Amino acid sequence: MREEILLGNGAIALGLLEAGCQVVTSYPGTPSSEILPEVIRLVKSDNLTTYVEWSTNEKVALDNAFAAAITGKRAACCMKQVGLNVAADSLMSAAYIGTVGGLVIISCDDPGPHSSQTEQDTRFMARLAKVPVLDPSTPEEARKMAGLAMDLSEEFRIPVILRPAIRVCHARQNIAFESLKSNERKSSFQKDPMRWAATPRYRLILHAELNKKLEEIGRRFDSLSQYNFHDLEPAKKYPFGIVSGGVPYAVVRDILSEEGRTDIPVLKLGAPYPFPDALATEFTARCEKVLVVEETDTLIEYLLRDRNKVIGRLTGHVPSEGELVPDVVYRIIQKALKELGLPPFKEEPDGDVAGVVKTMQLPMRRPTLCPGCPHRAAFFAIRKTRPKAIFTSDIGCYTLGLNLGVVDTCLDMGAAITMASGFYHAFAQDGVDQPIVATIGDSTFFHSGTAGLLNAVYNNARFILVILDNLTTAMTGMQPTPSLGIRADGTEGKAISIERTVAGCGIDFIQVVDPYDIPKMTELLKKATEYLKEPQGGIAVIIARHPCIIAYRDEAIPEKKCVGVTDACAECNFCIDRFECPAIYQDKELGRTNINQQLCTSCGVCLQVCPKGAIVEVAAT
Repeated sequence: MREEILLGNGAIALGLLEAGCQVVTSYPGTPSSEILPEVIRLVKSDNLTTYVEWSTNEKVALDNAFAAAITGKRAACCMKQVGLNVAADSLMSAAYIGTVGGLVIISCDDPGPHSSQTEQDTRFMARLAKVPVLDPSTPEEARKMAGLAMDLSEEFRIPVILRPAIRVCHARQNIAFESLKSNERKSSFQKDPMRWAATPRYRLILHAELNKKLEEIGRRFDSLSQYNFHDLEPAKKYPFGIVSGGVPYAVVRDILSEEGRTDIPVLKLGAPYPFPDALATEFTARCEKVLVVEETDTLIEYLLRDRNKVIGRLTGHVPSEGELVPDVVYRIIQKALKELGLPPFKEEPDGDVAGVVKTMQLPMRRPTLCPGCPHRAAFFAIRKTRPKAIFTSDIGCYTLGLNLGVVDTCLDMGAAITMASGFYHAFAQDGVDQPIVATIGDSTFFHSGTAGLLNAVYNNARFILVILDNLTTAMTGMQPTPSLGIRADGTEGKAISIERTVAGCGIDFIQVVDPYDIPKMTELLKKATEYLKEPQGGIAVIIARHPCIIAYRDEAIPEKKCVGVTDACAECNFCIDRFECPAIYQDKELGRTNINQQLCTSCGVCLQVCPKGAIVEVAAT
């Protein structure tokens, strides 16, 4: 046995490998990003044969894992909740078709949201797809549920979703485990076109089979277990009870324990779908009122039969948005107790963290691109050259171009290109020549940019596309992109050229520039603008390539330039407002702009920014 303090995502990785998972695929996205690296670490430490890959997107990840599962192997794919949207088409069909080996889909939810476009609840996606879902409350439980999900999937030949929320993914817990062993099960694909390539007629039959599987799994979830259970005393009636699952269950338990409230029974639903109806009905029948505390939507609340007894989001007792952090849950339960005339908690909590922070009068700093980030230089050049353009952008670090006035839209992965195309046709229909500049990252371009670019070329759209290539997937943890030719485990893969990919989409104007050279990038943007106007012109693609300042500390700034601000500074704040480097600030003592040398990376890009030439190179101190 050995012990480690594991991140929740590490515990999930451990659970998958303990269950004999032979194939693990993923596309990075917070809060799921650490699962695959932890799988790789454990695979290397225990010399396992498990195959791992960073896939180009979540649908690709699911398709690869599904293929392995129908050969009889145990497989898993990992993503965040909005990534499951990308994989939804495959998920819906995989549920009907079924598997042979186990297939676990890990979809990490982000109540809050902390770093996502939505607060969507994966449990609803599971219900839509008609696949079981497990909702862990702790890292240790997530580890065990990963194994349960694999066993359940293989037994019933159905994909199973494990849905940890961010507080499970990023919690840490001491976990003991034994040495891991490789699963040596061999692939064996049995051809059966009626199943694996089923036509609509046979999909109807498969749907009926799927419904039978869910009925059987539902009966199993109805039985008291370590994941679905209550603490009702035999034959006793209660005025008030709580139904919960996932992270909120752990919070509810902690609060009741601290308050010494053994008079309030709790029904935990760690396996909420297929819904354990008999277990839930038994609990509600023994309670006069039931409060449902769940994140982030109302799955349990909708599925409880006795609506007259239930309070929760639908009755206004639980907030309809936001994370159910401890102080929020405390107030929810306290309010319910007071309304029902039951003994309330002893005292109100001291206050939420946000309230405490406000009393500290700390300086507020909005999220911004890192000092020396090449995206900042690219955005500066874009706004300088095309100030009246519509700026469509995408998901990544560069979404922070909002601060620089160069991001007008951000819908989902790949939408920078598709929305640019849509804007073009909307304005062209009115005879208006509206400038449009789209920005997308290198990883996002490979994820979902090519289909939109093909469509835009095919339909004669005209706009400038700037691919911000910093040679990594920076926002989610510096994972390699296909252009690097580095695979998930560090071994060599085949590098995919962005230039060749863009050319393959039918683009004729392709130029590469280092965005640190602002004059050159400005000149290139003007050239691209002229190309749009040519009779044979079309979409102009500029690849702004410079290494990420965090991932490539040495390569990103090969020649450091120490900079300072002279008395020529006119205090116009142009550099602060339009360039927004964190190292440039308003020095109250000097009465002008100054450089914070502790934050400055010495990239020297700001030397090209000041209209008065007040930012100059100085001797290093």
